[in-house]
Amino acid sequence: MTGELQKNNAHKLKITSSMILIICSVSLLGSCSTTDKLGIFEGQTDVGQVKIKGSMQFDPNENIYIITASGENIWYDVDAFHFVWKKTKGDLELTTDVDWPGVEKPNHRKAGWMVRQDPSANSPYADAVVHGDGLICLQYRKVQGGDTMEIRSPLKAPATMRLQQDGDLFTLSVASKGQNFQPVGSVSVPLAASVYTGLVVCSHDADITETAVFSNVTMKNTRAIEKEKRILQSTLEVVSIETGQRTIVYRANEHFEAPNWSRDGKFILFNTKGRIYKINVKGSEPTLIDTGTAQKCNNDHGFSPDGESLVISDSSEGTSLIYILPSAGGTPRRVTTLGPSYWHGWSPDGKTLAYCAERNGEYDVYTIPVDGGSETRLTATPGLDDGPDYSPDGKYIYLNSERTGLMKIWRMETDGSEQQQITFDDEYADWFPHPSPDGKWLVFLSYDKSVQGHPTNKDVQLRIMPVSGGQPKILTKLFGGQGTINVPSWSPDSKYVAFVSYRLVSP
Repeated sequence: MTGELQKNNAHKLKITSSMILIICSVSLLGSCSTTDKLGIFEGQTDVGQVKIKGSMQFDPNENIYIITASGENIWYDVDAFHFVWKKTKGDLELTTDVDWPGVEKPNHRKAGWMVRQDPSANSPYADAVVHGDGLICLQYRKVQGGDTMEIRSPLKAPATMRLQQDGDLFTLSVASKGQNFQPVGSVSVPLAASVYTGLVVCSHDADITETAVFSNVTMKNTRAIEKEKRILQSTLEVVSIETGQRTIVYRANEHFEAPNWSRDGKFILFNTKGRIYKINVKGSEPTLIDTGTAQKCNNDHGFSPDGESLVISDSSEGTSLIYILPSAGGTPRRVTTLGPSYWHGWSPDGKTLAYCAERNGEYDVYTIPVDGGSETRLTATPGLDDGPDYSPDGKYIYLNSERTGLMKIWRMETDGSEQQQITFDDEYADWFPHPSPDGKWLVFLSYDKSVQGHPTNKDVQLRIMPVSGGQPKILTKLFGGQGTINVPSWSPDSKYVAFVSYRLVSP
């Protein structure tokens, strides 16, 4: 919206002496408005301790909401802002553009959509807000009186925001003008069946008011669906390690997992229903790869360093075994004699495979020549050792191990010597480390430390750290887990990581 249009709309909506004001009885929320002046909403209220009362004007012809409010913040454990709301139940899709007319003021003033348990100042909620400086965030408070957390969008305003609620899962997507929506991040916030949904404005300065203009406002509300009746939606995405921006490659209402990039960068593999498919990175319909008699493939597969061969783990013979076949498809050749064996890494010289295998009740890391033969056990500590992947220089194998009590990332030399822990923070359980092809970065999957194993459908994070050492940083937050990045999923130029995110949606 241009500045001139903002001025015109603001002038058009000024309260005049001819406007009929109907004073309604004060409800439990303190609302005082007529329904026809609230557009799609039912009421409005100031939440928390607010010095200057907020207000809203609605232009039904332009579908524009102008909200003026004060309020110290929407952050920490207590909020203060103006809220124009409607009671809702079920899944939601909420969209809006937000403009800040006038002179730049506090960078952290906020305006956007919010889904809130109730109007109490410390209520659980999730929102999609744009700040005064253009920063777009998914903010959330998971429990009453808990601290607010956020997921930041790499794309700044002006952009259209979309907040989706699927049961307890909230997903923020953004779109620049003329572009498609792309995900920013997802988080689970458990709320009761009935919630308050609406537009919020906070000035971030208790002594002044700020005005936000909301345009293209839409609210799509569907019936509530029990979790067990929902269907799984899988989304293949790539994320830039430089910007954190996510791009959707393919989406379907079925389960697929374990993306793996081709060596020429043109295709991504994934697994679904025991079969391996490839898809163009720019988007297309998936194409089935012929794996011959191996038709119970699991989520462990990948290309050889020269791109000529494909390795798979398959259970057609009753237990998971490792096979090799031509990358374009063909007859699989069995490599491992013993099972279960789950492939994870291919040595840069193309001669050796690294894998996780269960032998006598213990899961450890093994290697075996590509041509078959005797396997070599590299780890022998009690507990699970999993996810081995080679460094591109062939000096190390990275793995995840729970030998110290919490699943963490480790590194060892390729003969199993010099085993060293490399992630140490006690907030997360870390899985499936993958070094970048240029040898600079390590990406891995992190669960909350309370999560046992690597299950599906959890709040997880992709984290990244320099191979040379340093603190991991969050690359993106999503709903996923098992199947998100089980196998090496870097682009050949080391600029992107492919992964799968999930949602439980209404059928």
